[in-house]
Amino acid sequence: MAERAPSAIGQLTLWRMREFLREPEALFWVFAFPILLALALGIAFRAKGPQIVRVAVEAGPAAEATVRALEQVGRIEAALLDPEEAAARLRTGRVALVVRPGSVPTLVFDSTRSEGQLARLVVGDALQQSAGRTDAVSLRDQTVREPGGRYIDFLIPGLLGLNIMGTGMWGVGYGIVKNRTQKLLKRFLASPMRRGEYLLSFLLARLWFLALEVAAVLLFGRLAFGVPIRGSLIALAVVAVLGALTFAGIGTLVASRTRTVEGVSGLMNLVMVPMWIFSGVFFAYSNFPEQVQLFARLLPLTALNDALRGILLDGMPLVGLMGPLALMAAWGGASFAVALRIFRWE
Repeated sequence: MAERAPSAIGQLTLWRMREFLREPEALFWVFAFPILLALALGIAFRAKGPQIVRVAVEAGPAAEATVRALEQVGRIEAALLDPEEAAARLRTGRVALVVRPGSVPTLVFDSTRSEGQLARLVVGDALQQSAGRTDAVSLRDQTVREPGGRYIDFLIPGLLGLNIMGTGMWGVGYGIVKNRTQKLLKRFLASPMRRGEYLLSFLLARLWFLALEVAAVLLFGRLAFGVPIRGSLIALAVVAVLGALTFAGIGTLVASRTRTVEGVSGLMNLVMVPMWIFSGVFFAYSNFPEQVQLFARLLPLTALNDALRGILLDGMPLVGLMGPLALMAAWGGASFAVALRIFRWE
């Protein structure tokens, strides 16, 4: 009985996997870089307790009494300075507010800075209390610290989505153009292999490494910062696979006719940089004006990040994520279909 010939897709997929493993720099960007970035940002934006409010008090009558009144509040750090130095520190951001003592104290601050708004509330309250104000209503505080609402909890799904996008597009698009510049595609053209098999092998090879990179980021977030995983791991796997296929399809489209490595690098950045900014990786896209938010919601990385956060932080099932999943499927399917039609071997 004749031995069965090996599958063309299987052999191409194995070739892509071996080629990837022989590139140490690619392994660094896929596995080490997102963990290092999460570590740096997680430490920088860790929960620090009440924020210290730094203010300056202009020298003059009643200045020392004002400093003593402010320093009775534990979170205010007041410095007695001459007016020129106080203005310079406010201008350079070294203090959030300047107090000008008098019968009616003047509070000088930049209303466009959140630090200035916070300082206005804290300093105003401290001065009112020192003047003998009593609160009309007694309030009771109850503080909580529950994982899920911290910046690191918001960041980890965003970094995971960013990594899925980057490795999907660069791993596929750069690999295709690299083979084209090395004249390997001309050799493949002479074989009985079809273009669909060649392009599909990139997608399949991408999926082999997906589980490792997703597990690495999530495990690090869990062990280092206690980032919760409230949803189903099956739902998370479905979203990650769909996201990887989506960006692999977009990467295939970008590389379908690009002839040089420099050209594909420029096109990749043209596609990816807007999503870095608008898709809610490092901060919520709701900070943008409403018109920009409409654009941001149409981006595939926005859909991926929303789905990942829905599963990890809110425990949402796949049924509740049909909108983001449909958007990703549309982007990926359309990109791969167009790439299959316009792809050139040379």
